[in-house]
Amino acid sequence: MSIADATPVTWLYVPGDRPDRFAKACRSGADAVILDLEDAVLAPAKDAARGHVLDFLTGGAPGGPPDGPAPQLHVRVNAPDGGIGRRDLAALAGAPLLDAVRVPKVRSPEDVAAVAAALGAGTALHCLLESALGVENAAAIGAHPAVRGLALGEADLAAQMNLSGDAAFGWLRSRVVLAAAANGLPAPAMSAYVDVADEEGLRASCAAGRALGMFGRTAIHPRQVPVIRRAFTPSDGEVARSREIVAAAEDGADDGAGAVALPDGRFIDAPIVESARRTLALADRLGRTSG
Repeated sequence: MSIADATPVTWLYVPGDRPDRFAKACRSGADAVILDLEDAVLAPAKDAARGHVLDFLTGGAPGGPPDGPAPQLHVRVNAPDGGIGRRDLAALAGAPLLDAVRVPKVRSPEDVAAVAAALGAGTALHCLLESALGVENAAAIGAHPAVRGLALGEADLAAQMNLSGDAAFGWLRSRVVLAAAANGLPAPAMSAYVDVADEEGLRASCAAGRALGMFGRTAIHPRQVPVIRRAFTPSDGEVARSREIVAAAEDGADDGAGAVALPDGRFIDAPIVESARRTLALADRLGRTSG
């Protein structure tokens, strides 16, 4: 599986007005690099940032690290209902190295349709739900054929809903996980953890999100990339357990059995086996093969 076909685990933001950082971001080991035209760029630099990003996407972006593939290239545009956002979309239409557009402040399926029309057929969209209305419409937004992923914009949601603390986002995260699954989309990635120095806090937050069914996370600094990758890599225990389940299922298939008993007496059926196979595939992809 190529990185272009795989769901990213790590997504690294880089400001669109810092072209000196673009190549470094691509060599960071992140699965996707998000060239940011929105929050990371001050208003006076918006037009220049757009030009830098277009130059990068049309001039032949560099590859990834020596021991890994080149990352996917995404662009986060400005809010599409404003003039700057509309200029972003017009400029990006047909950009040759663009893998996806990250759309902020999506509130409805109509917002998605307008962005898809502006970009043209075939452009993958990742929708950021940053308002109560966006979260309320998550399933309908995810149903649009151009949408390849959903995510929360937790800073805006915290401000609108007066939320504080990581635990306050649990039910919102579950809501978006459900909407993504209902539409056959990948599990949503987590929002960026803004305290770059707090690696333990980042690990704990990733574990909480993973327990809710989220997968992967955006980063705002390259030092966060390996922490996030480890947090979403199956543990040795998970790998060993998954191997046991798959082996038992394969033995049971030879016997023509349906549900299969594990050595500890627990029974497994097809969904559990499929989950175990996904765990093993992910572990193989991320380099954890020990049992």
